[in-house]
Amino acid sequence: MLHLSKIKAGNKKTKIVATIGPPSESKEKLKEMIKSGLNVARLNFSHNDHSWHQKVIDNVRSVSEELGTNVGIMGDLQGPRIRVSTGSDIDARRGKEILVSDVSFRKNIDDFSSEMFFLDYPGIIKELKEGHEILIEDGIIRLRVIKKEKKLLRTKVIDGGIIKNHKGVNIPAADLSIDVITEKDKKDLKFLLKNEVDFIALSFVKSGNDIARLRNMIKKELGRDQDLPHIVSKIERAEAIENLEEIIDETDVVMVARGDLATETSPAHLAVYQKKIVASSLRKATPVIMATEMLNSMIDHPRPTRAEISDVSNAVIDHSDAVMLSGETANGKYPVETVGIMSSIIHSTEESPYDDIYKVMQTNIESDYAIIIKSAYELAKSFDTKAIAMISVSGFTARLISHFRPDQEIFVATNNQKTHHQMSIVWGVDSYYFKEENLEVLIDKLLAETKKDKKLKKGDKVVVILGRVPCGEKMRLVGIREIK
Repeated sequence: MLHLSKIKAGNKKTKIVATIGPPSESKEKLKEMIKSGLNVARLNFSHNDHSWHQKVIDNVRSVSEELGTNVGIMGDLQGPRIRVSTGSDIDARRGKEILVSDVSFRKNIDDFSSEMFFLDYPGIIKELKEGHEILIEDGIIRLRVIKKEKKLLRTKVIDGGIIKNHKGVNIPAADLSIDVITEKDKKDLKFLLKNEVDFIALSFVKSGNDIARLRNMIKKELGRDQDLPHIVSKIERAEAIENLEEIIDETDVVMVARGDLATETSPAHLAVYQKKIVASSLRKATPVIMATEMLNSMIDHPRPTRAEISDVSNAVIDHSDAVMLSGETANGKYPVETVGIMSSIIHSTEESPYDDIYKVMQTNIESDYAIIIKSAYELAKSFDTKAIAMISVSGFTARLISHFRPDQEIFVATNNQKTHHQMSIVWGVDSYYFKEENLEVLIDKLLAETKKDKKLKKGDKVVVILGRVPCGEKMRLVGIREIK
């Protein structure tokens, strides 16, 4: 058993995103999870109503303020999820013929048959063809369309199981004309923007246009162009892999949503796609989250499998900014223990030589400022420095220095509260928020606070980056200070 008592949550650099559900919604559980290493609370809008989500948002903010910690809030839009609609469970044995229709035809069909179910997306029948496969519950059950009729599909069970009401459906080969942002998503988006959440995750992204459209909707709803929630693009479709570079260019954060990605593409390619997405995101200094079933066995058990431990470690070694928990904390028996064990795995991996970067990570960002930030990283490497401290109003400077994955601590001072919360997902960044208009004094305040928090001590050397501070002409200064 991993010993949680030996690990302090603040020691790790890879962040933890945890989905909140009934077992983890209370202030008491949230407090324990934050102390164990939680950095971002995820709200899954596939479940629960707005009143429940409001309670969780209020609880997270209350506990975060009480503990003096920086916890971000992510709202995950459901997207165009197709689900099974059936009156009762269907025993779908291999080779059996099952009839499939959609909800637009339900009133024309007398009753549910024991060998029939509906899809809850109106008009989907006309978009499916013979040979298409219908995958249910993350591909556990697989049906193949053998004949298409006007209102029905006749399918044959290839991989059997029990078809249950409301289970998710994937149809990988079909080019469906389903809008990425549904009417439900629009209502949920308004709720999230009213609450000024820090991140909004967009499901089933296909191209950069999907992200640009969401960003325009956000700007219109908020009535501003600045201080927007960061968009998290969930890579879970074959089209997203094909359009990966343009998606990363357009988005703020990338999520490797491995559940639907494995179902929509091929399980055999998943590990390769995972590494490709992470590597492409890192080249562009875009934060990337590794998600889905990382410690899945801990939904029911107090310790993970060996394979799950390796999975988390490999995500850290690949230099993911964050790793995510879904069902483990949303409906599992051990939400606090799961976060603690994930923190332990992260810390152990980061302390190992396998997490080292032996050459400076390449980046596609080419500018004078990027060169200056790289020089700050090199400066920190060359001298016996304890930390890198900086001012970052927009968060760009912090994300860029994080890209190089320095061994030193990264301390960020900002007077932008939205930026402060959005740093909660960026690798290695420890952010401090100050209500200070005079940016020139932020570094002094930051160093004083980190010394007060015993993160720095007298005699420590710190690389200081003033960032792109608007003070007359833009200042781009890098230097070394010694803590007094």
